[in-house]
Amino acid sequence: MAFQIENQRFGNSAREVLADSSVGAFMAGVYRWMFVGLGLTAGVAFYTATNVAMLGFVRRSFFFLIIAEFGLVFGLSLLARKLSGPVAGVMFLAYSALNGLTLSSLFLIYRLGSLGLVFSITAATFGALALYGTFTKRDLSPMRQFLFIGLIGIVVASVVNLFVHSSGLTFIMSCAGVLVFGGLTAYDNQKIRQMAVSSGNGSVASLSVVGALILYLDFLNLFLSLLQLFGGRRRD
Repeated sequence: MAFQIENQRFGNSAREVLADSSVGAFMAGVYRWMFVGLGLTAGVAFYTATNVAMLGFVRRSFFFLIIAEFGLVFGLSLLARKLSGPVAGVMFLAYSALNGLTLSSLFLIYRLGSLGLVFSITAATFGALALYGTFTKRDLSPMRQFLFIGLIGIVVASVVNLFVHSSGLTFIMSCAGVLVFGGLTAYDNQKIRQMAVSSGNGSVASLSVVGALILYLDFLNLFLSLLQLFGGRRRD
């Protein structure tokens, strides 16, 4: 009888190790895609900012580039389970490259050293919050409503600021952005890990790309919010 109990415990332990291994592999894939996407965005942005012809193309096509970005994001999010891993990966990389084109102006507005410093701050902040979201035993789902409301508020304020050009409103949006996207970093890490656990070994390959897209957007928006607060402009 004792042998049977110990054997059952061993079986449960083995399954837990296999589950943890599967989830760990899934999360590693998510972060690999996220880092590749961020690297591609930074590379394309820098190249575009140093190429007059590319800058001219971006200025002429900016509206269409934004539409293409939205199309790729919604397509990847809505069709995730129907797409193969390679197709989802290509869509994510295309979105990352388009973001690099539209964000190339950052290299013209901010000093290179300032961009590097804010990126380092963002990476450290993102890493700490990602670790918290991954390992905390606390259920972060109650944060969802607050974060969603904050996100809507930032979007509305951004539209308003297109017309009023208020530096005070920009400062408030940047502070709110740090709080909202910082919170989303922790929340989304926990949510993506739970998605991996529930999917198990049957995880769809494209889901790791969708997870990467979510964290990529959290990182990028956190970076942009911090840049508004701490970035040193070239004209300063």
